[in-house]
Amino acid sequence: MVDRFADPSKKTAEELEDFYFNWDIWALDKQRPPEGDWTTWLLLGGRGSGKTRAGAEWVRSLAARRISPIALVGETMTEAIAIMVRGESGILNVHRDDERPVLRGQTLLWPNGVEAAVMSASDPDRFRGPQFAAAWCDEVAKWPRGEDAWDQLQFGLRLGDHPRQLATTTPRPTRLIKRLLTDPHAVMTRMATAENRAQLAPTFLDAVVGRYRGSVLGRQELDGELIEDLPGALWQRGIFRRFEGGAVNRIIVAVDPPVTGTAKSDACGIVVAGRVGEGVVVLEDCTIKPAAPLAWARRAVAAFHSHQADAIVVEVNQGGDLVRSVITQVDASVPVREVRASRGKWLRAEPVAALYGRGLVSHVDGLTALEDEMCAFGTDGKSDGHSPDRVDALVWAVTELMLNEMRPRVRGL
Repeated sequence: MVDRFADPSKKTAEELEDFYFNWDIWALDKQRPPEGDWTTWLLLGGRGSGKTRAGAEWVRSLAARRISPIALVGETMTEAIAIMVRGESGILNVHRDDERPVLRGQTLLWPNGVEAAVMSASDPDRFRGPQFAAAWCDEVAKWPRGEDAWDQLQFGLRLGDHPRQLATTTPRPTRLIKRLLTDPHAVMTRMATAENRAQLAPTFLDAVVGRYRGSVLGRQELDGELIEDLPGALWQRGIFRRFEGGAVNRIIVAVDPPVTGTAKSDACGIVVAGRVGEGVVVLEDCTIKPAAPLAWARRAVAAFHSHQADAIVVEVNQGGDLVRSVITQVDASVPVREVRASRGKWLRAEPVAALYGRGLVSHVDGLTALEDEMCAFGTDGKSDGHSPDRVDALVWAVTELMLNEMRPRVRGL
């Protein structure tokens, strides 16, 4: 038996290796699989709380018991490989050399024959066909088509005596997370960042945890709380309607450019919306950061062409003619309508929020980041203390489509 408190200098190399890879010594209680007859273990954790290590160690224990095949699902293929597989707390780094799997393409192969498929939640159709005995799903609250991907995975989780899955994520009040919290076959564990302080740099605890402790953002990102709505916010999550189809007529791309284009500047809010019937549908959030002028202009023009839009609406309070000229550099044929803010962000947003309240604005799936920012938008004109770039672009888009119909739409047309 390895003594956790013994003097490391008196250990042999073999004992040190046993010490390092003995998860029973290092695991926090909340990083251990719950007791009971569960199908889904939902592990909600703050940043740096140890949820990725818990997922990697759980997969390691499955492989040791020859439970195979396993699905490893990340938001994207890149993130799945970079974080779940190759990350500092990922699967490759929690195994001894003689037990460590190898990554071949998108498949992990263990020496004992166990296999795991690395998959992207951004492409739910890829789940059709494969079968699994277990699954580790990471950052499920960020999945752009969360419920669709999750449901498709469930159809393939049908091998072995007791198929199980672990979902690790920093919580957001998405429909999938809310659904899992009420699932009778799911158990939930919540981990705060501070609980894993022994594995975190003191500077992180002082600078980041200290700064955000107690704030709405800190409660979600550090304490692992599921924050529903900001009291007094213009938008509440229950107000969002999903787009159910219909002919989309006039489409515009709204842009809220930052004052500067450096790495430390605000993001450039870019939102695509269109008229459908008597209302508006928000079609895409193309917000970009960092937002150098040519970078956001290229993104906006690309959105204009991909959606076959009628115009780009851009705020010119900051930059004036420079804003129009940078779009012209990318594509001089794109119609541009310039708008100027004469009132504060909250006052501009109020009539748009009223349209949501009347059920006249709907969203396509996958607008999680935009909806999070909308629900955190406070009377100070900020979202969790930051510039609401996505909200600004949304407000310009809906204002142009619903509230400015009697004005000239595009200068020079």
